[in-house]
Amino acid sequence: MVYIALLRGINVGGNNKIDMKMLKQTFEQVGMNDVVTYINTGNIIFSYDNASKIELSSILEEAIHNDFGLQIKVVVRSVDDVRGIINAIPDTWKNDKEMKSDVMFLWDEIDDESVLENLVIKPNIDTVKYVPGAILWSIDKENVTKSGMTKIIGSKLYKQVTVRNVNTTRKIYELMQAQNS
Repeated sequence: MVYIALLRGINVGGNNKIDMKMLKQTFEQVGMNDVVTYINTGNIIFSYDNASKIELSSILEEAIHNDFGLQIKVVVRSVDDVRGIINAIPDTWKNDKEMKSDVMFLWDEIDDESVLENLVIKPNIDTVKYVPGAILWSIDKENVTKSGMTKIIGSKLYKQVTVRNVNTTRKIYELMQAQNS
């Protein structure tokens, strides 16, 4: 089965620095196969059989702690999980100079539509929807400072998500599909 491991908070603002080549070796040493990293923010595609996503998260978090001395949360999603998220993202959503569109991957323990109740959503500004495994958010760049979604930063919920923009998410899915064929 093909998976993506999404690491939260590495190589951001000079904190939690992890070299991707070394991270790839860490994954391989704990038995992950066909390991590919994508950009420096902690996106690792791999294949593995005979373990649940929760077991894989635990194995990888422990391996990262052992090799790098960091307590990093790892969210694992299968190619099918990511396909469901990709299919829910409108084709018009982009991350460019005019639009900001993000995928907030949810920790398994809060992965439920009720998570939307904890968000400040301004209906005329924010477009927000839940899909299993993630919250999708899009806004015109000119309205970002007016968005209610910016209030998520620093909240308890914010500590239980890892964010990728839609361009990155689409590329991750493309890489996963290539490995899955």
